[in-house]
Amino acid sequence: MKIGFMNNPSASVYDEIVSFGEFQSDFLDLTIEGPKALDLDVDRVRDLLDQYDLSVVGHTDPCLPYAYPVSGIRKACFEELQRCAKIFSALGATIMNIHPCYACPPNAKHDLVKLNIDALKPIARMAKSFGLTLVYENFTAPFDSVSTYEALLSEIPDLAVHLDFGHANMGRDSGETFCKCFKGYIKHVHFSDNRSTADHHMPIGVGNIDWKEAVSALKSIGYDGTITLEVFCNDRTVLFQYLEVSRKYVLELWKQVR
Repeated sequence: MKIGFMNNPSASVYDEIVSFGEFQSDFLDLTIEGPKALDLDVDRVRDLLDQYDLSVVGHTDPCLPYAYPVSGIRKACFEELQRCAKIFSALGATIMNIHPCYACPPNAKHDLVKLNIDALKPIARMAKSFGLTLVYENFTAPFDSVSTYEALLSEIPDLAVHLDFGHANMGRDSGETFCKCFKGYIKHVHFSDNRSTADHHMPIGVGNIDWKEAVSALKSIGYDGTITLEVFCNDRTVLFQYLEVSRKYVLELWKQVR
Protein backbone atom coordinates (compact mmCIF):
# COMPACT_ATOMS: atom_id res chain seq x y z
CA MET A 1 0.00 0.00 0.00
CA LYS A 2 1.24 3.48 -0.88
CA ILE A 3 0.11 6.76 0.69
CA GLY A 4 0.25 9.95 -1.35
CA PHE A 5 -1.05 13.49 -1.48
CA MET A 6 -2.60 15.79 -4.05
CA ASN A 7 -1.15 19.08 -5.22
CA ASN A 8 -3.16 22.22 -4.56
CA PRO A 9 -4.06 23.62 -8.02
CA SER A 10 -3.96 27.13 -6.57
CA ALA A 11 -0.25 26.73 -5.83
CA SER A 12 2.84 26.17 -7.97
CA VAL A 13 3.00 22.54 -9.09
CA TYR A 14 6.77 22.59 -8.71
CA ASP A 15 6.65 23.93 -5.16
CA GLU A 16 4.01 21.35 -4.30
CA ILE A 17 6.21 18.50 -5.57
CA VAL A 18 9.13 19.74 -3.47
CA SER A 19 6.92 20.04 -0.38
CA PHE A 20 5.46 16.55 -0.72
CA GLY A 21 8.82 15.10 -1.69
CA GLU A 22 10.40 16.48 1.47
CA PHE A 23 7.39 15.17 3.39
CA GLN A 24 8.32 11.70 2.07
CA SER A 25 5.14 11.04 0.18
CA ASP A 26 5.03 7.71 -1.66
CA PHE A 27 3.46 9.30 -4.73
CA LEU A 28 1.89 12.50 -6.06
CA ASP A 29 -1.77 12.59 -7.01
CA LEU A 30 -1.19 15.12 -9.78
CA THR A 31 -4.27 17.16 -10.55
CA ILE A 32 -4.20 19.16 -13.78
CA GLU A 33 -6.62 22.03 -13.26
CA GLY A 34 -6.74 25.79 -12.80
CA PRO A 35 -5.69 28.25 -11.77
CA LYS A 36 -2.00 27.25 -11.49
CA ALA A 37 -1.84 23.62 -12.52
CA LEU A 38 -3.07 23.74 -16.10
CA ASP A 39 0.15 24.19 -18.07
CA LEU A 40 3.03 22.04 -16.90
CA ASP A 41 6.66 21.87 -17.94
CA VAL A 42 6.76 18.09 -18.20
CA ASP A 43 10.56 17.85 -18.12
CA ARG A 44 10.74 20.02 -15.01
CA VAL A 45 8.02 18.00 -13.30
CA ARG A 46 9.74 14.72 -14.23
CA ASP A 47 13.09 15.94 -12.86
CA LEU A 48 11.51 16.90 -9.55
CA LEU A 49 9.63 13.62 -9.30
CA ASP A 50 12.85 11.71 -9.95
CA GLN A 51 14.69 13.83 -7.38
CA TYR A 52 12.25 12.77 -4.67
CA ASP A 53 11.53 9.27 -6.03
CA LEU A 54 7.83 10.06 -6.47
CA SER A 55 5.51 8.17 -8.76
CA VAL A 56 2.33 9.73 -10.15
CA VAL A 57 -1.39 9.07 -10.23
CA GLY A 58 -3.27 11.22 -12.73
CA HIS A 59 -6.19 13.38 -11.57
CA THR A 60 -8.30 15.41 -14.02
CA ASP A 61 -10.42 18.52 -13.67
CA PRO A 62 -13.69 17.55 -11.93
CA CYS A 63 -15.65 20.27 -13.74
CA LEU A 64 -15.18 19.18 -17.36
CA PRO A 65 -18.62 18.76 -19.05
CA TYR A 66 -17.37 15.87 -21.19
CA ALA A 67 -20.78 14.14 -21.39
CA TYR A 68 -22.82 17.19 -22.34
CA PRO A 69 -24.91 16.29 -25.42
CA VAL A 70 -23.36 18.89 -27.72
CA SER A 71 -20.68 17.46 -30.01
CA GLY A 72 -18.43 20.54 -29.91
CA ILE A 73 -18.34 20.54 -26.11
CA ARG A 74 -17.61 16.82 -26.00
CA LYS A 75 -14.85 17.22 -28.57
CA ALA A 76 -13.17 20.04 -26.63
CA CYS A 77 -13.34 18.05 -23.39
CA PHE A 78 -11.97 14.95 -25.10
CA GLU A 79 -9.03 16.96 -26.39
CA GLU A 80 -8.33 18.33 -22.91
CA LEU A 81 -8.48 14.86 -21.40
CA GLN A 82 -6.18 13.60 -24.16
CA ARG A 83 -3.72 16.39 -23.32
CA CYS A 84 -3.82 15.28 -19.69
CA ALA A 85 -3.33 11.64 -20.66
CA LYS A 86 -0.21 12.53 -22.66
CA ILE A 87 1.24 14.34 -19.65
CA PHE A 88 0.42 11.54 -17.22
CA SER A 89 1.85 8.92 -19.56
CA ALA A 90 5.03 10.94 -20.06
CA LEU A 91 5.44 11.06 -16.27
CA GLY A 92 5.10 7.30 -15.92
CA ALA A 93 1.57 7.16 -14.53
CA THR A 94 -0.60 4.10 -15.11
CA ILE A 95 -3.82 5.49 -13.58
CA MET A 96 -5.91 8.47 -14.74
CA ASN A 97 -9.03 9.45 -12.85
CA ILE A 98 -12.20 11.01 -14.16
CA HIS A 99 -15.20 12.36 -12.26
CA PRO A 100 -18.86 11.89 -13.09
CA CYS A 101 -20.23 14.53 -15.43
CA TYR A 102 -23.43 16.09 -14.11
CA ALA A 103 -23.81 18.72 -16.83
CA CYS A 104 -26.80 18.15 -19.07
CA PRO A 105 -29.99 19.93 -20.18
CA PRO A 106 -32.75 19.82 -17.54
CA ASN A 107 -34.95 17.58 -19.67
CA ALA A 108 -32.15 15.03 -20.05
CA LYS A 109 -31.47 14.41 -16.34
CA HIS A 110 -33.10 10.98 -16.60
CA ASP A 111 -30.47 10.05 -19.21
CA LEU A 112 -27.47 11.19 -17.16
CA VAL A 113 -25.98 7.73 -16.64
CA LYS A 114 -26.37 6.87 -20.33
CA LEU A 115 -24.81 10.19 -21.35
CA ASN A 116 -21.81 9.42 -19.15
CA ILE A 117 -21.50 5.89 -20.53
CA ASP A 118 -21.60 7.08 -24.14
CA ALA A 119 -18.97 9.75 -23.52
CA LEU A 120 -16.71 7.53 -21.41
CA LYS A 121 -16.32 4.77 -24.01
CA PRO A 122 -13.94 6.70 -26.32
CA ILE A 123 -12.24 8.39 -23.35
CA ALA A 124 -11.43 5.02 -21.77
CA ARG A 125 -10.07 3.72 -25.09
CA MET A 126 -7.97 6.85 -25.49
CA ALA A 127 -6.54 6.50 -21.98
CA LYS A 128 -5.70 2.86 -22.66
CA SER A 129 -3.80 3.88 -25.79
CA PHE A 130 -1.48 5.87 -23.50
CA GLY A 131 -0.99 2.93 -21.15
CA LEU A 132 -3.43 4.38 -18.61
CA THR A 133 -6.35 2.77 -16.80
CA LEU A 134 -9.26 5.19 -16.57
CA VAL A 135 -10.75 5.11 -13.06
CA TYR A 136 -14.19 6.58 -12.37
CA GLU A 137 -14.62 8.37 -9.04
CA ASN A 138 -17.82 7.87 -7.06
CA PHE A 139 -19.59 11.02 -5.91
CA THR A 140 -23.22 12.12 -5.52
CA ALA A 141 -26.39 10.56 -6.97
CA PRO A 142 -26.75 8.81 -9.31
CA PHE A 143 -23.03 8.04 -9.19
CA ASP A 144 -23.08 6.93 -5.56
CA SER A 145 -24.54 3.47 -5.98
CA VAL A 146 -23.35 -0.02 -6.81
CA SER A 147 -26.12 -0.42 -9.40
CA THR A 148 -24.88 2.58 -11.40
CA TYR A 149 -21.33 1.29 -11.31
CA GLU A 150 -22.45 -2.15 -12.43
CA ALA A 151 -24.01 -0.49 -15.48
CA LEU A 152 -20.87 1.55 -16.16
CA LEU A 153 -18.48 -1.38 -15.86
CA SER A 154 -20.66 -3.71 -17.94
CA GLU A 155 -20.78 -1.20 -20.79
CA ILE A 156 -17.17 0.03 -20.63
CA PRO A 157 -14.69 -2.86 -20.32
CA ASP A 158 -11.68 -0.53 -20.09
CA LEU A 159 -13.07 1.34 -17.06
CA ALA A 160 -12.12 0.73 -13.42
CA VAL A 161 -13.19 2.17 -10.06
CA HIS A 162 -11.74 5.08 -8.10
CA LEU A 163 -13.23 4.65 -4.63
CA ASP A 164 -13.48 7.82 -2.55
CA PHE A 165 -14.50 6.86 1.01
CA GLY A 166 -15.37 10.46 1.89
CA HIS A 167 -17.80 10.63 -1.02
CA ALA A 168 -19.24 7.22 -0.17
CA ASN A 169 -19.97 8.47 3.36
CA MET A 170 -22.38 11.00 1.84
CA GLY A 171 -23.97 8.67 -0.70
CA ARG A 172 -26.28 5.73 -1.09
CA ASP A 173 -23.79 2.86 -0.86
CA SER A 174 -20.87 2.76 1.56
CA GLY A 175 -17.23 2.30 0.71
CA GLU A 176 -17.43 -1.14 2.30
CA THR A 177 -20.30 -2.07 -0.04
CA PHE A 178 -18.29 -0.91 -3.04
CA CYS A 179 -15.41 -3.10 -1.89
CA LYS A 180 -17.64 -6.17 -1.58
CA CYS A 181 -19.06 -5.67 -5.07
CA PHE A 182 -16.03 -4.55 -7.04
CA LYS A 183 -13.08 -6.67 -5.96
CA GLY A 184 -10.48 -6.42 -8.69
CA TYR A 185 -12.01 -3.28 -10.18
CA ILE A 186 -10.86 -0.79 -7.52
CA LYS A 187 -7.57 0.66 -8.76
CA HIS A 188 -7.22 3.87 -6.72
CA VAL A 189 -8.58 5.15 -3.40
CA HIS A 190 -9.13 8.53 -1.73
CA PHE A 191 -9.34 8.96 2.04
CA SER A 192 -10.73 12.08 3.72
CA ASP A 193 -13.14 12.47 6.58
CA ASN A 194 -16.50 14.22 6.84
CA ARG A 195 -19.71 14.17 8.85
CA SER A 196 -21.93 12.87 6.01
CA THR A 197 -23.42 16.30 5.29
CA ALA A 198 -20.76 17.62 2.88
CA ASP A 199 -17.41 16.79 1.33
CA HIS A 200 -15.45 18.39 4.18
CA HIS A 201 -11.99 16.90 3.35
CA MET A 202 -11.11 16.74 7.03
CA PRO A 203 -8.21 14.82 8.60
CA ILE A 204 -8.73 11.10 9.10
CA GLY A 205 -10.53 10.41 12.38
CA VAL A 206 -12.18 13.82 12.74
CA GLY A 207 -15.50 12.96 11.09
CA ASN A 208 -17.85 9.99 11.46
CA ILE A 209 -16.33 7.50 9.01
CA ASP A 210 -15.39 4.17 10.60
CA TRP A 211 -11.82 3.94 9.33
CA LYS A 212 -11.18 0.56 10.87
CA GLU A 213 -14.07 -0.79 8.80
CA ALA A 214 -12.80 1.05 5.71
CA VAL A 215 -9.31 -0.42 6.00
CA SER A 216 -10.73 -3.85 6.79
CA ALA A 217 -12.90 -3.71 3.65
CA LEU A 218 -9.92 -2.82 1.47
CA LYS A 219 -7.71 -5.51 2.96
CA SER A 220 -10.49 -8.10 2.64
CA ILE A 221 -10.36 -7.74 -1.16
CA GLY A 222 -6.56 -7.75 -1.26
CA TYR A 223 -6.23 -4.07 -2.12
CA ASP A 224 -2.62 -2.96 -1.81
CA GLY A 225 -2.53 0.01 -4.17
CA THR A 226 -2.45 3.79 -3.90
CA ILE A 227 -4.34 5.76 -1.24
CA THR A 228 -4.46 9.55 -1.50
CA LEU A 229 -5.04 11.46 1.73
CA GLU A 230 -7.20 14.23 0.27
CA VAL A 231 -7.11 16.54 3.30
CA PHE A 232 -7.51 20.27 2.68
CA CYS A 233 -6.40 23.24 4.78
CA ASN A 234 -5.48 26.81 3.83
CA ASP A 235 -2.69 27.03 6.41
CA ARG A 236 0.25 25.06 5.01
CA THR A 237 1.89 24.47 8.38
CA VAL A 238 -1.32 23.09 9.83
CA LEU A 239 -1.99 21.10 6.65
CA PHE A 240 1.18 19.07 7.05
CA GLN A 241 0.37 18.44 10.70
CA TYR A 242 -3.04 17.13 9.63
CA LEU A 243 -1.47 15.01 6.91
CA GLU A 244 1.08 13.51 9.27
CA VAL A 245 -1.55 12.61 11.87
CA SER A 246 -3.72 11.10 9.13
CA ARG A 247 -0.85 9.13 7.62
CA LYS A 248 0.19 7.69 10.98
CA TYR A 249 -3.40 6.72 11.75
CA VAL A 250 -3.87 4.93 8.44
CA LEU A 251 -0.53 3.13 8.70
CA GLU A 252 -1.34 1.92 12.22
CA LEU A 253 -4.76 0.69 11.13
CA TRP A 254 -3.20 -1.07 8.15
CA LYS A 255 -0.90 -2.97 10.50
CA GLN A 256 -3.60 -3.82 13.04
CA VAL A 257 -6.48 -4.87 10.80
CA ARG A 258 -6.42 -8.40 9.44
